[in-house]
Parts: sequence; structure tokens; C-alpha cells
Amino acid sequence: MSTLRDRQNARDGLKVLAGGRQPLVAAVDIGASKIGCFIMKPDGANRDTRCINVTGVAHVRSAGVRGGAIINMDEAAHAIAQAVERAESMAGVNVGGVVITTAGGQLASHRTSTTIQLSGRPISDHDLSRALQLAVAQARFLGRRPIHLLPIAWSVDGARGVRDPRNMFGRQLSLDLLVVTMNESAFQTLGHCLELVHLQFDGVVAAPFASALAALEDDEMDLGAVCIDMGGGSTSVAVFGDGSLLHVDSLAVGGSHVTADIARGLSTTTAGAERIKTLHGSAIASANEDRETIEAPPRGDDPGAGPVVAPRSLLKGIIAPRVEETLELVRERLKASGAPVDPAASIVLTGGASQLAGVREVAVRVFDRPVRLARPRRAPHLAEAAA
Repeated sequence: MSTLRDRQNARDGLKVLAGGRQPLVAAVDIGASKIGCFIMKPDGANRDTRCINVTGVAHVRSAGVRGGAIINMDEAAHAIAQAVERAESMAGVNVGGVVITTAGGQLASHRTSTTIQLSGRPISDHDLSRALQLAVAQARFLGRRPIHLLPIAWSVDGARGVRDPRNMFGRQLSLDLLVVTMNESAFQTLGHCLELVHLQFDGVVAAPFASALAALEDDEMDLGAVCIDMGGGSTSVAVFGDGSLLHVDSLAVGGSHVTADIARGLSTTTAGAERIKTLHGSAIASANEDRETIEAPPRGDDPGAGPVVAPRSLLKGIIAPRVEETLELVRERLKASGAPVDPAASIVLTGGASQLAGVREVAVRVFDRPVRLARPRRAPHLAEAAA
């Protein structure tokens, strides 16, 4: 409890010291395998290179989270507090509030369109705001909280492809808007979790959107790309085209499910299965896998029980079906959603589970198009472990 009181005192002190200064920017990524915190100073964003300068970063083992959803409030709050405190220590600052990044909350995207009439003046920020408000008002999101309002396309007097209509002239301004929402109960749960550790809830960012912004090249966003973030407890998707986000989705299947399959198939512990997956796991066949063997620790505490010995081919036979099933689920969800995926759109894999050997090859087979592995590139100064 002393830690929580210290945090509350530090936050109250920060309000006094900050005065009129722009606050720090802190983000907490809530995942099933780890919870990370990144802190950026107000001047840490370089708009020319589209990179950020992170001054504090930390991550801890996730607790109280499954499939992107909080299942134990106290454990999740404690893990978040640990990650934030370690990042604060590295940066030498105290943060008052954080933005949460999550793939949970049943993320969904909705498209809406509107048209407003213009006076004879140049288009202003006020006109853009009117169009946005009208587009949001036309949509109904029962039981859901909008977390992103992202213009897909503007058009002036029917002329499409306008990136920034300000200072243009016309009689009508039209807007295609993407609204990303999450479950209202999940949103409130995140807010209450932060209240327990005396942090202000500054908002939510959809994890697939953040992953795509970090991993995709500018050309990929313009020409069309599907960014698939394969995490520990979930796999999320962001579809880009013409430089705009077009669709997001998330399903509660990830790398931890592969680990659980290995633990069941080899009758070993979860920790042993994770170690075997990391050291020997592959989703494609290798040359000598029938003759190679792997050892796994047995379950239970019987001191006389020897290790579980199995051919490496059995491991591939466990991993490959789960990886293929996950990617096929993504493919079918995209088809069912009606998302405007360009037939020539590239497939980009990112996230910890995508680093498993053979995942890219399986994705090529499932999507029948080129696939590349990507890592976040917007913070080039970070150490390997953080990047």
C-alpha cells in the first residue's frame, strides 16, 4: 500500500510542478505475455522522419490478463504499476497518466459517410469538425466506446482523393470515416484498473493500429497492406490502403495456445513447452527431424520420473496445425467482414509469435501472396531487447 500512496503523492506533486507545461507521453501495452511501458518527452516525436525518442522503457511478465482481457484486477494493476515505475526510474520522471494499448475489448471497426454544405468561404477546421461530428452522430454504437475517429477519404464537390481539404473551395464536403470501437465494459475495466494504481486514464489505442504504424512502410500503407500482429494471447489485424486505416479486427488466439498444445501433446509443463518452442519449435519440416529427438521435463513432482523424449517431427506436427488454423481464421474473418483488402495488398507479420521458424512460409501458403516479417522501426535508438 505504501507504493500506491507514494504514486498518489508523486502524481499530486506533478500537477503542481507541471503548471502550464505540456505533460509527458506514457503508453502501457497490455498483453498476455508481457506488460510494457514506454515514456516519451513532449518533444520526442520527429515528424520529418516519423520516429520517436523514448526516454524510459520497461516491461514485466504479464499477470491478470488473458487474450487481451483483464481477468484479475489486482494482479493486472500490480503488473502495470511495476512496468510504469521501472520506466519512470529509467527516464528519471514521474508520469500522471497513461494511454493503454490493447488488442482486447472485442475491437471492431465501422465505416460511416456524410456530406455537409459549404458557404462561399475556404474550407476551415470548423467545417472538418462539423463533418466529423455529423458522421459520428449518424452511427449508433450500443454498448461500445469509440476509441478512434479516422478519416478514410475526403472529397470536395465529388472530387475524391483529397488528403487535406482545408483552404479549398467548394459547395459540398464529403467524408468517409472509420470509427474503431471497443466493448464499453472492457473500457471501464481498464479505467478502474488504472485508478487502483493512481494513474490517470488518458485513452486507448487499438493494438493492431499501433503495430501497423510501427511496422509498415509508407509505400505499404499507400498501396495496401494487411498487418497481422501475432501476440501471446491474441492475433490482431489492421488493413491499410491509400494511406488510411480501413479495418481492424482481433481474435483471442496467439502464441500461448501453441505453447498449451505442446504441453498437452508432450505431457510436459507449460514452462517446459515454452522453452522447447523457443529452442526447437518450427512450423515447417526440417531435414533430419525424424532422427532428432527433444527432451521435455515431466509434469508433477515425482523425483524418479525421467524426461519426456519425443522426435522433433512430433513437435512440428503440433505447431504447424495451430499456426495454420490461426492464419486461416484471420483470412476468413477478413473475407466475412467485407473489408476492402486490395487483391495485391502485401501481408506483413509482426509480434512475438511471428518470430517462430516457418510461420512466414505457412502464411505464404494460406494467403497465396508474398509475406514479410517486420519489427517496429519507429524508435531506431532502442536496444534490441526493447525494440
